[in-house]
Amino acid sequence: MRIIAGKYRGHQLVAFKADHIRPTTDRVKETLFNQIQFDIAGARVLDLFCGTGNLGLEALSRDAVFCTFVEKNPKSLTITRQNIEKLKVPASEYKIINMDVIAFLKSYKGEPFDIILADPPFTQKMAHSVVEAASQSEAFGPNTLMAIESEQKERLDDEYGDLFRYKTKEFGDKYLSMFRHKSSVAASEEDNG
Repeated sequence: MRIIAGKYRGHQLVAFKADHIRPTTDRVKETLFNQIQFDIAGARVLDLFCGTGNLGLEALSRDAVFCTFVEKNPKSLTITRQNIEKLKVPASEYKIINMDVIAFLKSYKGEPFDIILADPPFTQKMAHSVVEAASQSEAFGPNTLMAIESEQKERLDDEYGDLFRYKTKEFGDKYLSMFRHKSSVAASEEDNG
């Protein structure tokens, strides 16, 4: 596992042995960041089920200004902290929250994030619950973009309230889905009209 681009490019992340983590492959990560490359600079990022911190750290490497890492597994939190230390990420650029993701989304009060990255554990088939919670959370605003990984056979709807899936990429048994707020699409159509 490595950082693909940006100021931490080429840095290897901490090697680990943990059955509960199946990190995002470089191929999926590269596709994801190609999709959001023009949205990252200056963005406030939320990395849900951060695991190793892989996605959030890639965003910080590419000039996101801040990343909030959310994870409840103690081993994962240790690995995330080790990776942050290894890359010498300034304390002013991140926050780590030890909490269940659904509980975090339900209780979050504050400014919406610009980008939400979510890689829920596949064994728990949680993608539907996560996007549903995000659609009702203050974490998701009119300009928020969300990317979530899911297993091919698990439920993931095209619409959740004001959120809709505008892009899906398939990687074998894995899907990468992109969600936006309906109002952001209406605004971009007006700009282009």
